Amino acid sequence: EGKGMIGNIYSMGLALQVLEATKNFYGPRKWDCAQAFSVVYAHDYQQPMAIAQVLPALVGKSYLDAAGLDCTATKDMSPGQQSPLSPALVRQGLLTHIHVNYTVTNTLQGKPFNCSISVKVPRGSTLLRVMEVAAEENAETYSFTMEQTSWGPYVTSIHGLAGSTEDRTYWQFLSAGKPLDEGVGTYKPHDGEHIQAVFSTY
Repeated sequence: EGKGMIGNIYSMGLALQVLEATKNFYGPRKWDCAQAFSVVYAHDYQQPMAIAQVLPALVGKSYLDAAGLDCTATKDMSPGQQSPLSPALVRQGLLTHIHVNYTVTNTLQGKPFNCSISVKVPRGSTLLRVMEVAAEENAETYSFTMEQTSWGPYVTSIHGLAGSTEDRTYWQFLSAGKPLDEGVGTYKPHDGEHIQAVFSTY
């Protein structure tokens, strides 16, 4: 689905492990993994959890193979070999800073609000940095709280409004109306991009 994307970039590692481990049970249809692996090769993974899940699939293994792993088989690997997980080359641009339009919207609970701001951040900044700059410029509107998880920072509240498992509410981040496939700690907006934080239900 989605030109090789299975779920989102975070679920790719486990999905590839499962498909590789069970491919012999899919006959007579053969699973074509080329598109899925091209998605993985093109992504600059930064979260340790995501890397740990995708690495086995890159060598045709799964977590099930860990018990029989022969560590001596890797002794001749050249440390100079480039890993497919090496960070992508940074594209040099004329702009040293970018402008990102950031909107927070709530129509679910309490008094509705729809606030927008344009912030200037260094090129290559994450969405988390965009949110921090917005909060620095207008704390009353754009302040937020978050908690650290094994997948990186998770936004728990914006504008004093917190998500709740009881109410099945959370803050969803979108670009051009589509949910982001990365978290705020790794997603890097481009110049002129419009990021929306929408209080949503699941």
